[in-house]
Amino acid sequence: MTVADLLRRYARDVTPGKRGQASEAKRIEVFLRYDWANLTLARITAQAFTRYRDKRLREVEAGTVIRELGLLRTVFEIARREWDIPLQTNPVASVRKPKAASGRSRRLHADEFAALLAACADGRTEWLEPGIKLAIETGMRRGELLNIRRADLDLANGLLSIPETKTDIPRTIPLSENAVVILRSLMDAATNDRLFPISANAFRLAWERCKRRAAKDKPGILDLRFHDLRHEAVSRFFELGLNVPEVAAISGHKDPRMLFRYTHLKPEDIVAKLRKASQQVAA
Repeated sequence: MTVADLLRRYARDVTPGKRGQASEAKRIEVFLRYDWANLTLARITAQAFTRYRDKRLREVEAGTVIRELGLLRTVFEIARREWDIPLQTNPVASVRKPKAASGRSRRLHADEFAALLAACADGRTEWLEPGIKLAIETGMRRGELLNIRRADLDLANGLLSIPETKTDIPRTIPLSENAVVILRSLMDAATNDRLFPISANAFRLAWERCKRRAAKDKPGILDLRFHDLRHEAVSRFFELGLNVPEVAAISGHKDPRMLFRYTHLKPEDIVAKLRKASQQVAA
């Protein structure tokens, strides 16, 4: 039995039950192209994956390598514990993980937002502008936005249910007035139950084209990721005065400490708060 045999069985029996099955299946297809995939289980060692780690670190970011090693470790662990494969140890378990890069601190500047909206107006995708605005108003992930259905909305009470989330914990988020207006317009224009009747890849391509158009005036916008809009939203929630439990209820973070990866408050806003508080005490 080879490592490739384990990978194929995992892709057949385990991957289909996962929400990110498409991306995981592609990742396993790439694994199968490496020489170590053809090694028998008797010959595979941690050193093979150590060399793989070092090679990948020259090609991609550390976070990608960490996720790849995590998947490989899971494959071997399931083989040992559930498939009765006679492996004494997990060869990936002893491979040192690379140090992940620090969390991004990218904020969306007002002039960049204006450039994005102008670029949307020049494009042919009517759903991109409301998608960008909703990401900033709600802090929702791209996948969550694209899964919004009419049945999930309670606009009279300003609520949106998100039944499928990255953390597998459904949540209901409160909506700002701007978000309600955007969602109502999408409902009026929608021809079926889904408010964004497009695929994740179509949305990604439209986002990239939009950035390239906006980069004519704002070249620095090319490094902006759509996920940075979630970062921007969470930062704005804190700047509005919401506390950690309130923000976590909207964003869906299970561990409140994770919010600090997304929250980069503007020092000038904190100064204004301190001065206002001082004036109130003095009065």
